[in-house]
Amino acid sequence: MASSFASSSSSSFVTLEDNSIRLSISSTDNLKGFILAFASSAFIGASFIIKKIGLQRAGASGSRASSGGYGYLREPLWWVGMVTMIVGELANFVAYVYAPAVLVTPLGALSIIVSAILAHFFLKEKLQKMGILGCVLCVEGSILIVLHSPSEHSLNSVEEIWQLAIQPAFLLYTASAIAVVLVLFLYCEPRFGQTNILVYTSICSIIGSLTVMSIKAVGIAIKLTFEGSSQVARYQTWIFVMVAVSCIITQLNYLNKALDTFNAAIVSPIYYALFTSLTIFASAIMFKDWSGQSASNIVSALCGFITVLSGTMVLHSTRDSDPHPVTDLYSSMSPKVSWLIYANGESRKQKDDDVLLPDFDTILKQDHFK
Repeated sequence: MASSFASSSSSSFVTLEDNSIRLSISSTDNLKGFILAFASSAFIGASFIIKKIGLQRAGASGSRASSGGYGYLREPLWWVGMVTMIVGELANFVAYVYAPAVLVTPLGALSIIVSAILAHFFLKEKLQKMGILGCVLCVEGSILIVLHSPSEHSLNSVEEIWQLAIQPAFLLYTASAIAVVLVLFLYCEPRFGQTNILVYTSICSIIGSLTVMSIKAVGIAIKLTFEGSSQVARYQTWIFVMVAVSCIITQLNYLNKALDTFNAAIVSPIYYALFTSLTIFASAIMFKDWSGQSASNIVSALCGFITVLSGTMVLHSTRDSDPHPVTDLYSSMSPKVSWLIYANGESRKQKDDDVLLPDFDTILKQDHFK
């Protein structure tokens, strides 16, 4: 009897010790994910502004990205922004290996703060007092999410991730996402792409949620390979790689169009809000992030996300949007020229000190064609 009790006590002690070790490892991994996500946000936030300046310079000497031009590929500053974004995305990529998407993705709000501050100084997009309040809300919400984020579930092979990806619920989400993107691409973009910011940002966000899922799968496969369990020969690994590359290329294309068409300080928060919401939703379906979490942790994390979302909306509401691209031939002419057409058919340029005579028939000004 005593032996049985001792054995039971020893077993319980070992179980508690194992759980303690798992919690310690999980906390360490979450901290690594947080640090990497923080660094990623700084780089990505700066890249928005650098690329925006590069797009402006390229548009001044050639066709704009929003009208289908690719002149920005010859602009060195755009490439600087691109490299900065790649560094940020690499840090973000590694962050997803160590921490769940529900922790890493919302921290992207910090990139909004960085881009808003840099836009204030370099793009002359004024950051008002309410914008500062929005930044504070983003920081507070991010802290709340970090404190109540769930632990990452252990995955031991890419086959396990593949089984999560082909479960009916996630397949339904993927099919719905692709269908919505096709509607936006084929119907909405030609008609509303230049006037409605939600077209480009929605495409980026929907594709982005699939990007995160595939990138996380690739990252875990790489991590397992480095730990001695090679995943290179598994066909599932390469499917995830191809999906990730395709989604990233599509995202970058439409993000460039959004940045070139609309104010950077508006693109950033709207893109963040849509992208983060869809990514958390997709991750909850595929990786079951909230499984086994207490109700208080879930509610606290959601409150943190809502706080961050409120901050992004405050930032959005305090910024002025860019004017729509000029498409009219006459309105793009500078300086303005007025002509006087007289009854005898003669015409000449009007000077500032000219006095209008009663024998003219019409005055054609640039304003008539707006």
